[in-house]
Amino acid sequence: MILRRAPFDFARYIWDGRAEDLKAQAKGPIQAGVEMASTPDKVIATLTSMPLYNDWFKLAFPGDPSPVTFDNVAKAIEAFEVTLLTPASPFDRWLEGDDNAMTEVQKTGLNLFMEKGCSACHSGVNFGGHDYYPFGVVERPGSDVLPEGDKGRFSVTKTADDEYVFRAAPLRNVALTAPYFHSGKVWDLKQAVAIMGSAQLGAELNDDETTAIASFLTALTGELRPVEYPVLPPETATTPRPTAEVIAK
Repeated sequence: MILRRAPFDFARYIWDGRAEDLKAQAKGPIQAGVEMASTPDKVIATLTSMPLYNDWFKLAFPGDPSPVTFDNVAKAIEAFEVTLLTPASPFDRWLEGDDNAMTEVQKTGLNLFMEKGCSACHSGVNFGGHDYYPFGVVERPGSDVLPEGDKGRFSVTKTADDEYVFRAAPLRNVALTAPYFHSGKVWDLKQAVAIMGSAQLGAELNDDETTAIASFLTALTGELRPVEYPVLPPETATTPRPTAEVIAK
């Protein structure tokens, strides 16, 4: 059931779509008071205090007279994040012709995922992530799942129609990414499926149905490629020290 389309916002990130691209998204956690609680100036001061970081930025951004900038920090994070591909999930291998790649329960779950209407919002190569929908198309979840003051896209657009409208999460690797929903209130994948059934589809899914759909979602878990972590430069005497200051963002 597609009730809302936002064709010009397909590349936006974060639940409310406030980040227009992956680079903008990369800047968010750095500045968020509940995450890294830093500032662009403090990031630059920290990086420039370490000679090796200065050398790396010069290599990464040749010709830039001042390569250590907050914008370049975001560009570098963006360049890394686009390499985080997870291919060869059971679902992908099944699509390629390996009928044994998914279990019978997962295949049943796929059928239910399409028949019940989940695929209307969670579609495309990433099973979602490209559009916004009201959370509570049929029945809005309670405050234990959807905090009343968290109005989603409305905080960006200030448009009444965007109250409690959120970006449909992409479901690739969803079995690995609990807790669920923008509020992080639900830790069990079956419970999340049941909530989506009642809130979005008006369907009270039974235990066999939630089990099958959740099982199908585990088939979207791809191969996690190893990431070789570098040895980070040590701090110096001029490196800013952490503080207890919390930045509201």
